[in-house]
Amino acid sequence: MTSDSVAGFTCQANGESTPGLVSGSVRSSRRRSESETDLSATLKSLAGLRSRNREERTAALEELSQGVLGCLGLDQPGSARLSKQILLHLLRLSRSCPLPEVRERATELLRTIQEQGVEVPRALTSGPSAFIPAKEILKEGPDQEILIESFLSLGRVDHIAMVMALHHDYLSCFLRTQHALFELDGPLPRVWRHYIAIMAAARHQCSYLVQQHSVGFLEAGGEESWLSGVEHAPTKLRSLQTLNKLLAHRPWLVVQQHIQELVCPGAEPRWSLAELIHAVILMAHAHSLCSFVWGCGINPEPDHVGGYTFQSASPSRLSHSPHSPAHEDSRQELANGAVEVEVLMKRMVELQQQREGEEEECTQEEMVTRFERERSESIPTVVVRGAPPDQVLCLVEDPEFRYEDFAPRGEQAPPTMRAQDYSWEDHGYSLVNRLLPDMGQLLDEKFQVVRDLTYHRMAMHEGVDTHMLRKALWNYIHCLYGIRYDDYDYGSVNVLLERSLKVFVKTMACHPEQTTARIYYAFWRHFRHSEKVHANLIVMEARLQAALLYTLRAITHYMR
Repeated sequence: MTSDSVAGFTCQANGESTPGLVSGSVRSSRRRSESETDLSATLKSLAGLRSRNREERTAALEELSQGVLGCLGLDQPGSARLSKQILLHLLRLSRSCPLPEVRERATELLRTIQEQGVEVPRALTSGPSAFIPAKEILKEGPDQEILIESFLSLGRVDHIAMVMALHHDYLSCFLRTQHALFELDGPLPRVWRHYIAIMAAARHQCSYLVQQHSVGFLEAGGEESWLSGVEHAPTKLRSLQTLNKLLAHRPWLVVQQHIQELVCPGAEPRWSLAELIHAVILMAHAHSLCSFVWGCGINPEPDHVGGYTFQSASPSRLSHSPHSPAHEDSRQELANGAVEVEVLMKRMVELQQQREGEEEECTQEEMVTRFERERSESIPTVVVRGAPPDQVLCLVEDPEFRYEDFAPRGEQAPPTMRAQDYSWEDHGYSLVNRLLPDMGQLLDEKFQVVRDLTYHRMAMHEGVDTHMLRKALWNYIHCLYGIRYDDYDYGSVNVLLERSLKVFVKTMACHPEQTTARIYYAFWRHFRHSEKVHANLIVMEARLQAALLYTLRAITHYMR
């Protein structure tokens, strides 16, 4: 063959165009034209792998293989190289595609390429999570069906979905909501949706989500200059920065004035209420998802910066995940963990019996006292990370603005939000559905699924009613955010949530970028990883709802 491209693959030698017989501007012009054709054909070939028709997928897979093999045979052995983009596509498919035939063929192609003397990328991590063993996530079973559906719809399965698939009922709701937020018709253009998510993720130094949405932003036609700093983005987007930082770190400070400055007549630039509610949900969604990413130790994608290398593996380069030092269980720790489970089981039974045997309910004064005691409890967290990378820092305005306790000791706390005065069920749901049709329903379904999700087991015990524990987790998060339920006894929180769990939950919810494997491993030491992921999901959704409630209340006050 005499062409530089086969089946859409750009072949290069040492990173440069392969020399040919044609020279000068004619050769350059021809190469530019061929390059555009190559890219188009490559995208078509990869898109074919998403076909729901098995025969079409098989044909696309063969085209992919022939393109690689043909490209390798163009020049003398070892001189040709597939483009970096295609090599990373193959790496991603070999690591995370839920279709075995695609995953195995991509692995085989990478091996063949390497045997021809071409440098191929390798993943820097062993699985989707730095905290959870890959074998517990990457296993065949019913969970694969939803991942296959995700691959056929989106063309990839990311690490977030792979970890969430431990709870496939929740993942199904999550994917529907995220698809509606970013892809379906709405008041904001797709480019802006991804950029708003980028600004939100940057507040929590979440390089993972910044990279993920940067790809979506560019694919939607976004200007690359915006990614080099918020000052390059339109003024209207930059006007969200104050609301963004409050939602991320102290949502109880959001008031009617913040809404008025963005939507009232005369505001420059002016947001419509529909646009603003869409932006608010996008920001709150990204903020809470940062909690999940950090809380589950989500590793970089194999085709993202930090997720791959072209250097060969060597003992000196083998290192543990940057999230934390490696964790080594000792027999004593496992024994202590088993004791903790039994203690928790006993407390749950005693608490249930105590409630059933109470002749008189606690007074409202006592209930408020217990809430205030829980809210003001000192749960120390330690800053363990350095400054965020420049590509994240440039997207943050006022990076020193961080979370502060809702009720610092010795200081006047903001007024508590009573759930009976403004709740998701009675107020927030209808407002969201009115301004952004169907989104209220999608969010409500997600909240309900995560709150009701149970497998009636706890660690090594089966047939356990975990409702009391799940409710304590949800209400503790809202307590940290200054939201009180008049009919809930906050004394239960101290009984059911041991201190190491509180440290994890508060870190993950309030400053997730400080989460480490040490904190993750310290709580529920005898529980399954899937149960810890379940706890992460509860924290994530409770945090999302709390942030939305404060902002929706401010919007409601503005609309009166």
